Amino acid sequence: MSETLNAQDIAKKLQEQLTSLSATVDTHEVSTVDEVGDGIARVSGLKSAMAGELLEFKSSDTGETVFGLAQNLDRDEVGAVLFGAVDSIKEGDECRTTGRVMDIPVSRAMLGRVVNPLGQPIDGLGDIVATHRRPIEFKAPGVIDRTPVCEPVQTGLLAIDSMVPIGRGQRELIIGDRKTGKTAIAIDAILNQRGKGMVCIYVAIGQKASTVANIRETLAQHGALDYTIIVSATAADSAPMQYIAPMAGAAIGEFFMYNGEDGKPASETNPGGHVLVIYDDLSKQAVAYRQMSLTLHRPPGREAYPGDIFYLHSRLLERAVKMSKKNGYGSMTALPIIETQDGDVSAYIPTNVISITDGQIYLQSELFFQGQRPAVDVGISVSRVGGDAQTKAMKQVAGNLRLDLASYQELAGFTQFGSDLDEATQKQLTHGARMTELLKQPRYKPFEVGEQIVTLFAGNEGFLDDLEIADVLPFRAELIEYMDNGFGSLLDKVRAKKIDDDTKAELLRVIGDFKQQFMAKHHSDVSGSEEN
Repeated sequence: MSETLNAQDIAKKLQEQLTSLSATVDTHEVSTVDEVGDGIARVSGLKSAMAGELLEFKSSDTGETVFGLAQNLDRDEVGAVLFGAVDSIKEGDECRTTGRVMDIPVSRAMLGRVVNPLGQPIDGLGDIVATHRRPIEFKAPGVIDRTPVCEPVQTGLLAIDSMVPIGRGQRELIIGDRKTGKTAIAIDAILNQRGKGMVCIYVAIGQKASTVANIRETLAQHGALDYTIIVSATAADSAPMQYIAPMAGAAIGEFFMYNGEDGKPASETNPGGHVLVIYDDLSKQAVAYRQMSLTLHRPPGREAYPGDIFYLHSRLLERAVKMSKKNGYGSMTALPIIETQDGDVSAYIPTNVISITDGQIYLQSELFFQGQRPAVDVGISVSRVGGDAQTKAMKQVAGNLRLDLASYQELAGFTQFGSDLDEATQKQLTHGARMTELLKQPRYKPFEVGEQIVTLFAGNEGFLDDLEIADVLPFRAELIEYMDNGFGSLLDKVRAKKIDDDTKAELLRVIGDFKQQFMAKHHSDVSGSEEN
């Protein structure tokens, strides 16, 4: 009997030892690089490699480890794109599967920092301690996990917040030719989020390093760097780095959205975060993806872009979301930027991204050079969320603005050929010209929503119609200062709720009093200059 027990004990111990041994066995496949060039490595012998899997390459010369992303899974070989020190990998070097999809380190310590698409700091301010890792490609939440867009993202720009409003969880495209102020709108939107509890992520794709440094300096000067993360893949970086940069930005944004301030998952009792992600710009990402795909010998499609470029951008932009109550009501708002060539919005990439997003802000070169900045084209720009992304008072005062400006532009086109105008037409032209002037705004000077509502109210009620064009912007600046200094409670009213009859009467009285002071001061200034 004792011999039997001993045999059972021995068998049990052997089984335990075998189990512990099998747990330490490395099941990852190892092979060698057959061919490498242009940031692309071709590796044979990796039978179990997955699409999008992270591959580990080891340089035989330097011993350095370089990571790659499995892209092409052909019958005899795997085509992978390389990140980091790609020149150190040579033919014959070791390649190993990792069994995991590509992810990046993320944490709240990234706020105020500049990182590359691999999550590594590149601003010279030391290491970042990562608390989590997130995959760069992540499935967007389904319809059940979402809730309709209902909260505004105030950009601080009068022309946009009034006519093309953006809501939390929306995807609003900024599109236009080179040098028409696309990035300026995005930077102003970041500056206006100060104190609103929103994390901003600016993804720079294919830009000069000096441009990214200037943007960082601008954000720092205006106190916006504390809640902003810059993800930078400059023109000097490889095509694969530029390709993954937007996905890395989205992954960092998802960390803040899916987790509360305590770092724990968002839920009904633990609210998720609010994030604004700017992709500047996806045209350059598309070019990088085209370069990468052609080097991988994928068949080209329209304009030589790969056939799945639409799918690439739709996967990315679908990650913008307003989460449901059960998921903590977090949100991620996307502002992708697309550069057009000579105003051609019917090209392949512009039409693709227009069809994916919930509206577009179209910036026109002609308006920009005429001095109308931001150069928003009222006719083509649209927000498919509309009034749901506006406060009640803003919806009231901005309701007819788009129609007023459109009819003004049409009349202005007709009347340049003739001078005989009836009184009603002349009045419409005068009003339209003043409202157009009112929408001009300098860079880095965002307006708070209450200030915007009062300004538009003054324009709608005709307070500007008897002013000279040159006096419209001084009138606006002095009116805002006047309201901020003496009528904070009235501004609070228009921010919080609809303008009722009592509030309207008070606004008319206050703006009327201010206008009398403005006209008296202006008149005395003019009289004094004439006497001199």
